[in-house]
Amino acid sequence: AGRYGDVVEELDWSVGAIRDKLDALGIAGNTLVIFTSDNGPWLTMNQHAGSAGLLFHGKNTTFEGGVREPAIFWWPDQIAPAVVSDIGSTLDIYATALALAGAEPTPDADGFDLTATLREGAPGPRETLAYYHAGELRAFRKGQYKIHFITEGAYGQPPAREVHAQPLLYDLRNDPGEKFDIAAELPEVVADIVATAEAFNASIETKPPIFDARLAD
Repeated sequence: AGRYGDVVEELDWSVGAIRDKLDALGIAGNTLVIFTSDNGPWLTMNQHAGSAGLLFHGKNTTFEGGVREPAIFWWPDQIAPAVVSDIGSTLDIYATALALAGAEPTPDADGFDLTATLREGAPGPRETLAYYHAGELRAFRKGQYKIHFITEGAYGQPPAREVHAQPLLYDLRNDPGEKFDIAAELPEVVADIVATAEAFNASIETKPPIFDARLAD
């Protein structure tokens, strides 16, 4: 698979080397290993981008193909093998790590503690997820439903930017590819998520991403 295949093999080797070292040092049972990604495929790389499968679009968008990716948590004798499909975020890693270390989160810390989900199989504590891009709230998920206020491709790819007077609504449980807008069928769901999203957005202070500011410098 060319360069993409090379990257996958390098990642596979490096993770294996880390796990082997943990075993050799005798600390695997006291070490939580998390393997995940920060975004979906970089589609401008064409066949070297990887694939988001049935999810729509890729990196730098707020579509599922841009932000949803697998996460693997490995901790011998602490986490039983299982598949969790509840909502989670890399934002939750910080709160989870603090809890596992016996530390209290700082007042401004974001995220949820996933300890009970990982160790006991409890339902995920996160019910909602906000999708921001450059400080702009573009989409919001609540339970199985997700609305889009603004849709836009990335890196010159369609769709063109569109601010939706009527937010789009997708049922991610049955339509993870975001193909079928059902806003007209479920206006009460749209109204509920809009109200939740507006309250969430009003509760925080949005700032330009640090990464973008660094690029500007």
